Amino acid sequence: MSLSRRGFLGRSAVAGAGIAFVGSTEMLLAPGASAASDNGRGGPNRPEFGYGPVVADPAGKLALPAGFSYQIVTQAGVTKLESGEFTPDKHDGTGAFHLRGGGTVLVNNHEIGAITSSQLPVPALAGYTYDPAMGGGCTVVETDRNGRRTREYVGVAGTAVNCAGGKTPWDTWLTCEETELLAGQGVATKDHGYVFEVDPYDRRANRDPKPIKALGRMAKEAAAVDPWRGHIYITEDASNPNGLLYRWEPPRGYRGGRGRLQRLGDTDGVFAAMKCIDAAGNHVDDLSRATEIGTRYDVKWIPVPDRDARTTSTRKQFANSDITRGRKIEGMWWGDGGAYVVTSFARAESPGTPHDGQVWFYDPNRSRITLKLRFGVNPTPDVDGPFDGPDNISVSPHGGVILAEDGDGVSHLVGATSDNRSYPIARNDLNDSEFAGPTYSLDGQILFASIQSPGIMYAITGPWRRHRDL
Repeated sequence: MSLSRRGFLGRSAVAGAGIAFVGSTEMLLAPGASAASDNGRGGPNRPEFGYGPVVADPAGKLALPAGFSYQIVTQAGVTKLESGEFTPDKHDGTGAFHLRGGGTVLVNNHEIGAITSSQLPVPALAGYTYDPAMGGGCTVVETDRNGRRTREYVGVAGTAVNCAGGKTPWDTWLTCEETELLAGQGVATKDHGYVFEVDPYDRRANRDPKPIKALGRMAKEAAAVDPWRGHIYITEDASNPNGLLYRWEPPRGYRGGRGRLQRLGDTDGVFAAMKCIDAAGNHVDDLSRATEIGTRYDVKWIPVPDRDARTTSTRKQFANSDITRGRKIEGMWWGDGGAYVVTSFARAESPGTPHDGQVWFYDPNRSRITLKLRFGVNPTPDVDGPFDGPDNISVSPHGGVILAEDGDGVSHLVGATSDNRSYPIARNDLNDSEFAGPTYSLDGQILFASIQSPGIMYAITGPWRRHRDL
């Protein structure tokens, strides 16, 4: 997530030249471009799809559809932690959990590198800090039933570039470092590029943070856990060459649960990268090759030779013929019996067709990955219309998925459904910062989401209603 398309299009304009929006199988339609009946409840004054256009915010912060409202949950430099420091900046991936007694507890990533790189780092509290030279980490935020913040404190500190992550079936949060920094590089005193586990309920469990080395070391984005098999999937946001999708298979006899990942040996289980095979039996070198919704690839998992990447990055340990790559493999979320996976865009660095985002679904029962959504290249990203650059993703309890835009120009929260249509849920009226960490309260009534910079988490409420599943 740290390298978005902002500034990238200028370097790859030739690759995108002449690309225009085509049919719905080539792009997600702009709001208002489709015409469903809204389950028979549509009318002349009611939007037929989604929730209608967003309305400019008089406060200049968050535009929402008519009937929706927001409140600020946390704001960097404004709200304060229990320890007295201000809320850190660079909000990113977020997990939501039920708060005993009602309400929601959220674990919020902060995508900060060296502690000196931010005026509002995650405080390096004694006992909760991995590397005191780093300013990233997670805060834990508790809210009441209405989304109002009641407390906020440090979950883990001293980690680096905490981007996305994922919830576990045992109600903890896996936070991912999007870096390959080794001790001695820059100001780092320890190796980075790992997964750390944060318990949203038990602060004692977060003391003395330990990286889960069995899950590899690379520029991680997101994680998703298969609750039945115990497999853990991890996305990689990297280039030169493009990144990979990974799977960790637990060792025989392993059962997931609180604290058990930290007890794993560094090489326990099988850590492997995805290789795709098309219907004709041909190897697929890059996910950008897929242009048609419904494209399916069979998947094999190829073990990573050195998962801790001591001398060579994990993605560089393979020839292109060994695995399947993707540019900016970012958001991921477990739902509907599998993992939804986002690739944010593709341009000249990818061998296939340029696009402004794909959403894939990996079905572990069939060992198959299917293209569910595709954004065509957006020629006018500064215009409030077509969407581009999806990043974080979550499955909506109201049907379909929620995507956080990290493209060029206008930034939105976007809902998307099975017929390859999209609709706006929110627009950032404050600046052009990306959205991050969309996740609903467990009762489905509140959508929590952040803008990364300056770092504001919102609680959005309104007349949610059912949409098609993806």
